[in-house]
Order: sequence, then C-alpha cells, then structure tokens
Amino acid sequence: MIGDWLETMINREGFRARVHARAARTFEVSGSDAGAMTALLLRRRRRASGASLRDVAVRLGASSRNAYARYERGEAVPTLAKLDELLKAASPGDDFVIREAAD
Repeated sequence: MIGDWLETMINREGFRARVHARAARTFEVSGSDAGAMTALLLRRRRRASGASLRDVAVRLGASSRNAYARYERGEAVPTLAKLDELLKAASPGDDFVIREAAD
C-alpha cells in the first residue's frame, strides 16, 4: 500500500517504488528515481510547514529560490548532508533521521 501511494504521489512514467520490511513495524522505501523521491519529500515538508520557496531559499542563505526549487522539481539529487540541510530549511523545528539504507 505504501509503495502504491508513493508511485501515485510521484506520478512519473516508469517510476516504481519498493517497500523493504526491516524489523517489527519498521520499513524502508526505495524507488527507481531518487530525484523524484527527494522532490516529493521536500515539497511535502515545505508545504506542511507553510513555507514558500522564497522562505526556504532565505533560510539556506541563497540569493534565489531557483537553486532550492531544482531539488523540489527533482532536477538535482542532494547528498545526504545536503538533504539534511534542505529539510531543516524546508521544515524548521522538525527532526528527521536520515541515513543510508542497510543492504
């Protein structure tokens, strides 16, 4: 069900999501397009916090919202460190646990 939801929300031709059960009540999600998954996460967190693209750009110290918007459009895939920075700017006050997937 989670995989279907993710595919519906991303809504890109050929995108496929997989859900990997880990421990009790724990799972990881992977997909065929990391940029699209990152874009969805950033967009949903920013909107949930009520921030505009400009607000996030200001928090990042950027002179233009376009650099951040590239991540929300899935045109760029951030490193884990950059993703942490982007999430903190998009949704200040929220805590996120970001780590590389276990193999």
